[in-house]
Amino acid sequence: MLNTPLISTEKAQETAILVGLISQKQNAEKTKEYLDELAFLATTSGIKTVKVFVQRLQNPDQKTFVGKGKLEEIQTWMAINPVDTVIFDDELSPSQVRNLEKAFSEKKVLDRSLLILNIFAQRAKTDQAKRQVELAQYKYLLPRLTRMWTHLSKQKGGNANMRGPGEKELETDKRIVQDRIAFLKDKLEKIDKQAMTRRKERDRLVRVALVGYTNVGKSTLMIRLAKTDVFAENKLFATIDSTVRKVVIGQIPFLLTDTVGFIRKLPTTLVESFKSTLDEIREADILLHVVDISHPSFQEQIDIVNTTLGDIGAVDKPTVLVFNKLDSFEPESEEGLDKHLATEEDLVKNLARFKESYLKKNANVVFISAQNNENIGELRKIVFNLIKEKHFMIYPNWDASKNTLYEWQEMENVQNEI
Repeated sequence: MLNTPLISTEKAQETAILVGLISQKQNAEKTKEYLDELAFLATTSGIKTVKVFVQRLQNPDQKTFVGKGKLEEIQTWMAINPVDTVIFDDELSPSQVRNLEKAFSEKKVLDRSLLILNIFAQRAKTDQAKRQVELAQYKYLLPRLTRMWTHLSKQKGGNANMRGPGEKELETDKRIVQDRIAFLKDKLEKIDKQAMTRRKERDRLVRVALVGYTNVGKSTLMIRLAKTDVFAENKLFATIDSTVRKVVIGQIPFLLTDTVGFIRKLPTTLVESFKSTLDEIREADILLHVVDISHPSFQEQIDIVNTTLGDIGAVDKPTVLVFNKLDSFEPESEEGLDKHLATEEDLVKNLARFKESYLKKNANVVFISAQNNENIGELRKIVFNLIKEKHFMIYPNWDASKNTLYEWQEMENVQNEI
């Protein structure tokens, strides 16, 4: 019997190189940090980063984003080291994409926005999320259509009378996409009305929403507070569908919602398409703004989230600033030594300074580790006081005498509920 060689059916992992710029708006340190995040995005999408190229330019080149010399350097490297995809850390114009695809022998060219859209498409589970992502993709792709996109005609079901006399393929493709956008908007409008009805039915309960930068531990925190399983993973945008759970603290029920995480350079088409999902944040009574205190740029992440909350009209709500991942936080030494040489006393002093600084902006600040269940009791006390206030506004005749957990001396029981 002949020995037949085994043929692997496993699909080879897609590979990519990353390209970023050091510009007048972005120094070398920020560029490295953004490219690290871009690599994490690529990993989340299932793409392996094999090389990173960085160029110092005042402004992106209008034709190819990078300058002629850097473009030739990338072409030379790719001739020796074949890769599947080239990913740029900023949004590319339609003409830049066309020029780059030509320069890279028709290799796939993605920008940060399209990569994020691809991740959202992979993560979407519900019918609403899938249609929201599809709408965002079509809005992004509409100005980038070329004649090679004639495969989109399949979306129409092969109507032979669709194309008029003398109509160009590009115009046909655009009309197909525009029709699809109109169809998706109509479908989402109907879904939005249903979602609005569900939210109105929940008006008799206080609503609390978890918000924050992506991958700061919102889903893990929800597991701790709601004592129920939700999807949590160490990847960007692990959750894009809103998850709502009923939680009870001190005999007061409320609704806790885990929402999609924000990120720098979030595509505007996604923000527009996820309007109904973001309504969960807009209509919440209280926000728990979760922050990864171990991240070197957590302040920038706070600012990005606050800016996005302002954009959707949800910035002036009662907010608890929840500094998470305390177990990974490395305080700076008082003597200015390496962070790894800092003591427990340095940690306490660092957190005290942080708290004093942020208490000036926020009425409530707490430091926790959702992963290690650290200080969750303190967070529950803060949440309890906020929902209690809102709860009595909804139910002014609530009989507090039958709920002894409202009394301060019984608050330790609330901490022990975890």
